[in-house]
Amino acid sequence: MSFGQGGPHGAPGEPHRPTPQWGPPPPPQPWGAASGAPQTPDWSALADDTAARGRRRKWLLLGGGGALATAAVATAVAFAVTGSHGGGKQSGLPAPEKLPSSSGAPEPSFSENAPPPPPNPLDFIASADKDKAPLSTKTLFPHTKPVLYKRTYERTATATTTDCASATQGALGSVLADNGCRKVLRSTYVRDGIAVTVGVAVFDDKAAADKAKEQSAGNIASLPGDNAPEFCRATACRLTANAIGRYAYFTVAGFANGKAVDSGDTAALQAGRDVSDYTFRRIMYRAQAQAADSVRSAPPPAKRA
Repeated sequence: MSFGQGGPHGAPGEPHRPTPQWGPPPPPQPWGAASGAPQTPDWSALADDTAARGRRRKWLLLGGGGALATAAVATAVAFAVTGSHGGGKQSGLPAPEKLPSSSGAPEPSFSENAPPPPPNPLDFIASADKDKAPLSTKTLFPHTKPVLYKRTYERTATATTTDCASATQGALGSVLADNGCRKVLRSTYVRDGIAVTVGVAVFDDKAAADKAKEQSAGNIASLPGDNAPEFCRATACRLTANAIGRYAYFTVAGFANGKAVDSGDTAALQAGRDVSDYTFRRIMYRAQAQAADSVRSAPPPAKRA
């Protein structure tokens, strides 16, 4: 139905009022016939026109009228969903209690069933309570010819003592003793006429080792090999001092023949740094090995019922 459509010659919006006719209406005219010439209806043409209109109507519904169809479907679905939560009929949708509870897919694992995070290796060397792995020059310095930054050194001597001061020169002995040193492990390495002794002082906890490193004075005593001259005794040499966990470690580096190291020498400086880095890696290896062992020996996490 159309509203506001004007007549053939009337003003827009004015409804067209047909002239009253008295008596029986004239017979219908065929499409395309001249006005005032009544004829028998062309039923074949009328049938074709009706079919054409039907096709056009179908096209409008499927194509041009797609938005109306979509809106109608959306309205029907919205009404059905709303009705399913109201007090009326369910509009053919299943009740909530009849819906499947799960899709059948496996449920995801949550944190309570996940393995615990790996332990921090540094925790195992922070105190004697957890640092229980065997400790000796064989476990700490196992390599006879370590390659440090593509430079090969030869291990010439090792020693262990519980008299920490006896493995030092100058004030370092009292520093170690005052902080509760338990023992000192030493190892000497030689390369191209340069000798380096590293001494690892063992304490009960990290705080004591850090304090000994900060207070360090004097130096670790060099440890010459069999039938080798002493070095770095009463002569200038290169020194380092470091700490990690409950270990403080010190190096002294100089000429193997006892010659003093001058201020411009870099060979002894490099050798001391190489051996110091090697010692750090060996202590860290100890920490990592104990952390890995703790994971392997830990019971599996309990599964949630």
